[in-house]
Amino acid sequence: MEQYLERAHMLVEALPYIQRLFGKTIVIKYGGAAMMHDDLTQKIMEDITLLKFVGMNPILVHGGGPDINHMLDSLDIKPNFVDGLRVTDDATMEVVQMVLTGKINKEIVAKLNGMGASAIGLCGIDGNIIKAVKAPPKNGVDLGNVGQITSINTTLLNTLAHDQYIPVIAPVGTGDHGESYNINADTVAGAIATALKAEKLIFLTDTDGIRTKEDDPESLLYVASKTDILNMIDEGKITGGMLPKVQSCLSAIEKGVGRTHILNGTIPHPIILEIFTDSGIGTMVTG
Repeated sequence: MEQYLERAHMLVEALPYIQRLFGKTIVIKYGGAAMMHDDLTQKIMEDITLLKFVGMNPILVHGGGPDINHMLDSLDIKPNFVDGLRVTDDATMEVVQMVLTGKINKEIVAKLNGMGASAIGLCGIDGNIIKAVKAPPKNGVDLGNVGQITSINTTLLNTLAHDQYIPVIAPVGTGDHGESYNINADTVAGAIATALKAEKLIFLTDTDGIRTKEDDPESLLYVASKTDILNMIDEGKITGGMLPKVQSCLSAIEKGVGRTHILNGTIPHPIILEIFTDSGIGTMVTG
């Protein structure tokens, strides 16, 4: 009997969160190590499908760095990064677009649809969802075909997300003359969440969240303020790939997104554990 009561308690614990988030938009950025394991991917897709079927409007933005690096390696093209941003010459751009839009995007859509959802795969070029211009140099380095977002087509995304569909978006933007731009997926997720005034923006990564000591799991911050994060950046405690995530969190909060979260996507069912339970499992970033 006790095990049944425990299950019932878990469902009841989730009730107020489901009520609060019913009809709300939740933008999820999916990437990192979680994308490399089928069992973890399965559980994340189950989480996202569950959100849709209990009345929320999830939008999934995905990365694909490991797959891109693997393809670049097979073509003998060396990847290069500046502050977590991929330097993207013409040859790299072809690989990025092929892997993100032609492979990963459709694999995710197929998994969601296999669970009974109605997912639709898109990139920023489709319907001019993500308009961009060439990004300025970073630390004096020309980033090549890396884009800086100028606008988000909210009409198309709202039409899809408030209907039966789960939009799955690859972070490739388009310029005024049809040129393609590689855009950091964290940045895209933040821009979409901001444009849609989403209730939540969730980053799935391969770490537990923000730690005050990088190698100490016990130093995880369950709640981090803007001041906390800016201080940690100044102290060199937040660097590399975590920088775009926390910067997107802060920007989104300042522009009207309700809550932002950084979660460990290598934990089974990270999304529902974070937003449907009292304790949560990652870092919630606040203003």
